[in-house]
Amino acid sequence: MEWRDRGLIIGTRKYGETSVIVEAMTRAHGRHFGLVRGGRSKNMQPLLQPGNHAEFVWRARLDEHLGTFSVEPTKIRTASLMASAEALHAVCLVASLLRLAAERDPHQALYETSVKIAGSIDKTEILPPLIVHFETEILAQMGFGLDLGTCAAAGTDRDLVYVSPKSGRAVSKAAGEPYGTRLLPLPAFLRDANAEPSLSDVMDGFRLTGYFLARRLFMPRGETLPHSRAAYIAELNNRLNAPA
Repeated sequence: MEWRDRGLIIGTRKYGETSVIVEAMTRAHGRHFGLVRGGRSKNMQPLLQPGNHAEFVWRARLDEHLGTFSVEPTKIRTASLMASAEALHAVCLVASLLRLAAERDPHQALYETSVKIAGSIDKTEILPPLIVHFETEILAQMGFGLDLGTCAAAGTDRDLVYVSPKSGRAVSKAAGEPYGTRLLPLPAFLRDANAEPSLSDVMDGFRLTGYFLARRLFMPRGETLPHSRAAYIAELNNRLNAPA
């Protein structure tokens, strides 16, 4: 059996003395593993780092086998990731969230967004809100999408500023004000693509998605939110709060 596809490398692990098993998020074949023979060589190691984009050829005798990867990198980001802790944590966070998807289950939207994030690691002004959007996509693809279109209480699509922690639905300012301390903030940029998010908006976005990721995806598995998420948010705070 054989297929060819584009993919983003999201992880590797050693196999034997000279090889590695590469984990990639591919466009048409989902999250997939493959053995790369000789992947631990000095020439190959920089090419097989998480965050790099590549063309893959997967071969196996049977579909259920691990199979082997031939990897032709098309975009190498190793140097950029090594130079920025914020970028490195961002890629690690994306990889951790992609692992919530079942192996070999195609999720083209997640693939496209993860590639966009990897391509934006040096664009610090757009990366944080892009990751918040990615987290909402993860929730939606896993069957726990947030309903941010209309107010859960009044049915209106105006002045939506809260989200119910129970239903994951938006709540208007008027309907939610008496219960504001029990509701989650809804930053405008999650509803309006033209909204320019402030640091406060981005942090509200991470608070919102983190709440639902923890309770709907990680806690049922007996897990906590990835360490890379807290590390990324800490680096983001450090950069944005640093003296000019």
